[in-house]
This record gives sequence, C-alpha cells and structure tokens, in this order.
Amino acid sequence: MSALRCPCLSGSPYDECCGPLHRGEPAPTAERLMRSRFSAFALGDAGYLLRSWHPSTRPAELDLDDRVRWYRLDIERTERGGPFDRDGVVAFTAYYRGDERGQLHEVSRFVREGRDWFYVSAV
Repeated sequence: MSALRCPCLSGSPYDECCGPLHRGEPAPTAERLMRSRFSAFALGDAGYLLRSWHPSTRPAELDLDDRVRWYRLDIERTERGGPFDRDGVVAFTAYYRGDERGQLHEVSRFVREGRDWFYVSAV
C-alpha cells in the first residue's frame, strides 16, 4: 500500500501519513489523530478506531457498515491540539457514499495522555 495516496487526502502516501499511526506510532497532534481516524473509517479498521478512542467514552465494540465508503475529509478548524497541548478540538466534514451520499459534520474533542492523543467525543 506504500505508493497509494492516504485516504485522509493529506497528499502524502499512506505509508508516510496515517499508516505509521495505524501500526502504533503516536499521533503528534489532534488533527493528525483525526486524519488517521478518518483513514481508519475509510479502510474499515475498527480496531484502530477503538484503540484511539479514550477509555472513558470508548464503546465496547464498533460495527462498521462495509456498504459505506468514506472518500473525503475537510478539516475546517482546529483549536489547540498541538504537540505540547493536553487537549484540542478539530472541526471537520467527512463525506461518504453508501445507499445514499451524505456528509458528517462534527466538532471533536481530543485529549493527550503521555505521548498519545485520544478521541473523546463530539462537542
């Protein structure tokens, strides 16, 4: 998968962008974690989504609909969420196709514990 463009549309190859995070490297920022979570949705990687979800809000399991194809991510704004912050907010719109076309707009909260960023919830 190394030459393939990353699903998060960063412009980088998957193996240089979200791939390392999916394999266990920590995300340096809340936005990078958000991008890697979008890529995980696009690739159907429920395990990564659960691992990157904060334990205080993480569901016991996650059942992804394989009929839904996530194909575009627009990051609209970020607040904090940098390498030295302890929390952050990322507003985004994610586009999908399935039985119908649609979009999901969300403002997501993230926290950093140690080296790891975690998705907490939608605001």
